[in-house]
Amino acid sequence: MATDDENQQSPFAKPGFLISAVIVVLVVVAGVFLGIMNATSDEPESDAATPAPLSPTSTPTTGPVDMHSGDSVCNLPGESLSGTVATAPDAVWAYEETTAYPTSPEFGPGETNAESVRYCFQRSPEGALFAAANGLVQGSGTGSVAWANYFLADDAANRDELLDTVGTSSSPDSRLSIEGFKVLNYDGTSARIDLAARGTASRGAVYVSVVYDLVWQDGDWKLAPQDLSNPLRIAQIPDIAGYVAWRE
Repeated sequence: MATDDENQQSPFAKPGFLISAVIVVLVVVAGVFLGIMNATSDEPESDAATPAPLSPTSTPTTGPVDMHSGDSVCNLPGESLSGTVATAPDAVWAYEETTAYPTSPEFGPGETNAESVRYCFQRSPEGALFAAANGLVQGSGTGSVAWANYFLADDAANRDELLDTVGTSSSPDSRLSIEGFKVLNYDGTSARIDLAARGTASRGAVYVSVVYDLVWQDGDWKLAPQDLSNPLRIAQIPDIAGYVAWRE
């Protein structure tokens, strides 16, 4: 049972991406790179289905490409400034540690840097979806610090504080899998992607919704959290009903 201090601590107090699947207890995975809190307090649950509108983001003062430029950081073609994704896109699934992530020569990732960060996603609804899915997996691995430094938007609120709390811890008896998605919003400049993920451990399994607020910045999709108390709007869900099924 969690203490009052544990329930009230900052969502960034426990670094790393840890999902402990405990059926009888609501698990809230919180923070940009996800820690565990035992949500047995009287605080209301997060509502991932009705997120607040994206707030405008300012143009960064540095970087090789203007925030709203259509130029891809790796010249990935196929820009689309509107639309949605109603069916599961074709993907080649690869593995990072024990977790499968989607890749596509069309949608990305188009490049991998010296720190093994996969980046460069198409400026399209599908590209934003692939960016979010890769973000979920890269944020859970041992390379989460390098990934966070690249993926977190330059002008994200409390960016330095968030980066300082990213860890590389992992749970050896837990597994994570992407199960489905919803494209909640897309306009070419910003995107909101809701991913359904399944966490499993020795004591059972749990489904969670993880919402990525993305902006097009420096020729790629970047994370711009809108709710600093729960940057990825993590919420437990009973199943993936209402999501487009998408898995390995």
